[in-house]
Amino acid sequence: MSFPKGFYWGGATAANQLEGGWQEGGKGVSCPDICTGGTATVSKRITPVLEEGTFYPSHDAIDHYHRYKEDIALFAQMGFKMYRFSIAWTRIFPNGDEEQPNEEGLKFYESLIDECLKYGIEPMVTISHYEVPFHLTKKWNGWADCRMIDCYLNFCKAIFTRYKGKVKYWLTFNEINSATTPMGGFLSQGILNEIKTMDFMDQVDNPNNRFQGLHHQFVASALAVKMAHEIDPNYQVGCMQIMATSYALTCNPEDEIVNQQKGHLMNWFCSDVQCRGKYPNYIKRYFKDNNITVHMEPGDDDILAAGPVDFYTCSYYMSNCQTADKSKESGKGNILGGVPNPYLKASDWGWQIDPIGLRYSLNEIWDRYQKPIFVVENGLGAYDKIDEDGKVRDDYRIDYLRSHIQQMHEAVLDGVDLRGYTPWGCIDLVSASTGEMAKRYGFIFVERYDDGTGDFSRRKKESFYWYKKVIETNGEDLD
Repeated sequence: MSFPKGFYWGGATAANQLEGGWQEGGKGVSCPDICTGGTATVSKRITPVLEEGTFYPSHDAIDHYHRYKEDIALFAQMGFKMYRFSIAWTRIFPNGDEEQPNEEGLKFYESLIDECLKYGIEPMVTISHYEVPFHLTKKWNGWADCRMIDCYLNFCKAIFTRYKGKVKYWLTFNEINSATTPMGGFLSQGILNEIKTMDFMDQVDNPNNRFQGLHHQFVASALAVKMAHEIDPNYQVGCMQIMATSYALTCNPEDEIVNQQKGHLMNWFCSDVQCRGKYPNYIKRYFKDNNITVHMEPGDDDILAAGPVDFYTCSYYMSNCQTADKSKESGKGNILGGVPNPYLKASDWGWQIDPIGLRYSLNEIWDRYQKPIFVVENGLGAYDKIDEDGKVRDDYRIDYLRSHIQQMHEAVLDGVDLRGYTPWGCIDLVSASTGEMAKRYGFIFVERYDDGTGDFSRRKKESFYWYKKVIETNGEDLD
């Protein structure tokens, strides 16, 4: 049951969720830096003016900024072949609109990349991972404004040039399709339609701004692909999507249509543009029905056509069901909508566990695009505890990952060109959606808690040793 030779096993993180050091090294303020902590039941808050005495988890996160060498050494002990991480835009351009990059920020990531290469770990860099400079939110309302494109490309030029010969794989935007939902407006695009304190899960939404922002990101992504290939023909640039697999709740044709429409918008719209280089026809009906008007500059169509990505990546955590029956309630934890699947169990956060859905999705993606695929996020958020003997026995996480790896192998046997697997939060970090540490994903436990206490020390969970064995055997030994 081995995977293809050269398969990239590893892990994934994001700068704003693990680095900390939010005001060090010349770093500016990112949108996550103005978000408070939250829980599974209480939304984190967006506070444009920081509140004294309020806990902001991204400010320290897990202190990776000072401990990255220790962390990468732990990744190397597990045998990582690839480490997917992001570069904080505000470490390179503190406000986002400067002409010249911050040298201290460039040096930090150069050192981090060199540390990966020292251990033979291939870096995969996410350029923009839920981290818009807050200055650009205040100035232009983030990606709602087309001037963001030039700022982003200036950022790309700085890092494409600086890390030439050291980084091969790049992702333009993390989970770009999150902006098809109200939650993604601020999270992904830095759009804040009213500069006031509000719950993250109850933002003031303007769908037109979000879809206009997506168009600007599509153009920026296409131009970034072109730039990358010009700077280094060896560069490979990919897209990154949430794969929100869903099924019709029943065989009622109306449920099938609702599910198809949901899939078009959530799973395929953004990747159709980024992989195929043009807007799909089905989105025109959605725009018309929802009174959305997207302004396109002359030549934008040509830019999109000239800049499809080289490969496809996605996150996959769960699936849900869709129905035309309005009396059915959304399942707990289904932040993307949908009703519970009666055949599935759920995590502590209500996310339905569906490993077979990963095989199904990988086949759908491959059949649609015929581009190499990486699963760059997958994992189980859970309440981990340290036993009296100092161990973290996370057999539930091992069970989750084992079942998903088995289904990835089935997809490979189906003919899917799957190149790598980097589970999310390979070291415990701050949750993007809830702003908490309690929702732990990692193979490595970090002594950091939601009240701001903890000494940031690291300890290996049982899953650490299990994943090490998986990598050593290229996926053959999953016991």
